[in-house]
Amino acid sequence: YRNFIGKGLRCLLDVPNTEVYRKAHHGLRRFCSQSSQPLGEKIPSLQISSVGQSSCHFPDWNIQIIRSFHTSPLLQAAPVPLFWIIVKPAQKLFAIILGRSIRNWWKALPPNKRELFKESARKNKWKILLGVSSLGVVFVMFYFTHLEETPITGRARLLVFGKEHFRELSQMEYDMWMEQFKSQMLPETDVRYQVVERVVGHLSESNKDIPQVSALKWVIHVVDEPGVNAFVLPNGQVFVFTGLLDAVSDIHQLSFILGHEIAHAVLEHAAEKASLVHFLDFLSLIFLTMIWAICPRDSLAVVGQWIQSKLQEFMFDRPYSRTLEAEADKVGLQFAAKACVDVRASSVFWQQMELAETIQGQPKLPEWLSTHPSHENRAEHLDRLIPEALKIRESCNCPSLSGPDPRLIFRLNMQHLLELSKGREAPNSTKQDPSKPKLDFPHA
Repeated sequence: YRNFIGKGLRCLLDVPNTEVYRKAHHGLRRFCSQSSQPLGEKIPSLQISSVGQSSCHFPDWNIQIIRSFHTSPLLQAAPVPLFWIIVKPAQKLFAIILGRSIRNWWKALPPNKRELFKESARKNKWKILLGVSSLGVVFVMFYFTHLEETPITGRARLLVFGKEHFRELSQMEYDMWMEQFKSQMLPETDVRYQVVERVVGHLSESNKDIPQVSALKWVIHVVDEPGVNAFVLPNGQVFVFTGLLDAVSDIHQLSFILGHEIAHAVLEHAAEKASLVHFLDFLSLIFLTMIWAICPRDSLAVVGQWIQSKLQEFMFDRPYSRTLEAEADKVGLQFAAKACVDVRASSVFWQQMELAETIQGQPKLPEWLSTHPSHENRAEHLDRLIPEALKIRESCNCPSLSGPDPRLIFRLNMQHLLELSKGREAPNSTKQDPSKPKLDFPHA
């Protein structure tokens, strides 16, 4: 249970190798900020200040967060009710035993009885087809009778499990996290805790017109951990690692990330993902039985079972997870816009993530291998949503955005950094293969 649930409901911001990112931090701290300071000036810390006095504004802050920069692997899975966690292996075992028994029974039949059986199947093929079709109709009816409308977006989705199931499971997961991090929880007097509390409080207050937001009591937990991680349980328990506070460049990026996580809870993505996984797993039991019945040897059946599980994962599970992530980005951006956040900072955060992976030389895996959109595609998707978010921000009577666009600042700083790296490479250019340029990012 712990291993399975540990994957659930957490943001994709969990860092496997923080040392690598500490090294990358030196080359990024000068230009990842959205400040308008010249690149040559040293930016020792992040200053969080007030952005206005209206009801949609942030309260006054006078807080500094030490800045650093990390990235994270893309891994996420939704939890299911505890009962199905226990039953799921038993279902698969039953399907394997049933399929293997059918195969052994068929092998033990004399040749004449096999022929009689085949002849009987040919004579009754329409009855068999009708039975299979009826089973398919039952699954289709079950699917369409369990469709619900997603809050806010209105998207139709399959929802098998009730909210009460996940609230009970959320309490179990909450107890697990509290036990794991009991010695690392920051007190309420810590300035970092106060930052997260005010951001979450401002987001919830600005979006209290949404019933799903006002219905939950948002409880803050800040964990003193270097990993870049944040997640929100379906019962409103918010967990933020200090590594995330170090990773964001300003309060606007933090507000968007927490808005994204709150959106997951408001949209009930955990229950939705678990419902789809349960439905597909139940369907896969039929194919699993067939695999073990048809394959002549156990070794081939094991290979067939592995292929089936991978096809389900890459054709259904992961694409669906990417869809949920994109929806949480959209709704989270709307939450941030109503809170008078500079929504343009949202895409900059994922550009920073993309840059960190480039600097440390991480290979770029195809998006279809991940449960989340790639950083680059995520930034592009947010850029397309930003104009609409700016209109929402304007309708909330937010003060006009001052200063240059943070996306422009990031691009200019990137261009300046590339020019510096080219200048450093010039003396050694004769020693390098021009077809394989190597960027040496300065650590100044």
